Amino acid sequence: MSCPLCGGHDIPLVLGADCTKHALYQKTLPPVINWRECGDCGHVFTEGWFDAAAAEVVFAKTHPNQTVGHDMERQRPVSARIVASVARRVSSGDWLDVGFGNGSLLFAAEEWGFRPVGLDLRRDNVAMLQSLGYEAHCLSIEALDHRQRYDVISMADVLEHLPFPREGLAAARALLRPGGALFLSMPNMDTMVWRLLHANKVNPYWAEIEHYHNFSRQRLYALLREHGFEPVEYGVSERYRACMEVIAIGV
Repeated sequence: MSCPLCGGHDIPLVLGADCTKHALYQKTLPPVINWRECGDCGHVFTEGWFDAAAAEVVFAKTHPNQTVGHDMERQRPVSARIVASVARRVSSGDWLDVGFGNGSLLFAAEEWGFRPVGLDLRRDNVAMLQSLGYEAHCLSIEALDHRQRYDVISMADVLEHLPFPREGLAAARALLRPGGALFLSMPNMDTMVWRLLHANKVNPYWAEIEHYHNFSRQRLYALLREHGFEPVEYGVSERYRACMEVIAIGV
């Protein structure tokens, strides 16, 4: 076993979390998530990841807030703020939302004049978005063959779900047109909110069975630069607790 970002082998176990109370947990899954920290690059990641069979178990259920159209009116201003920030960098074109969930970000992007395309691993979500007249694909980002088609790619709370983030970012770079924008959001473990949640033993992310990674802003920026992206904007996310938002431009 080695660090999935730098390949380092100094990766001591730092924490084990009971995940049996997670909404998507089923008894066929391991009851504990073990987290390791790389002594070379500081990245924190899980000890292993779900194989295809286990992933099918997890994705057989869907959080209500990840279903297409969920809480549309309340989510609209949250997504609108994200789109407005991105549109200051790239004002039009094809927008790919990876792991589109409730679809709110795509619907907001459409209001700004972008042409929305959805990508998700939950078949029901893809079918629902297609039934509403949108282009949507039930594929991983690595499997999508749309080279340099997109002006914007959003991966809102997605990168931490990928066993191999490097492959996901490499795929995003290949799908993005030169000068296009990448939007990312995810938990930021280098914040006081995170540290207080951890100190009080109420940090929900340690037991999050869909997450394989916890990033700091510094580690994320380094990873982006290694894959042909230059971070240009940082913000605090309204979507989930202790989360950050980053806009990066393909260089």
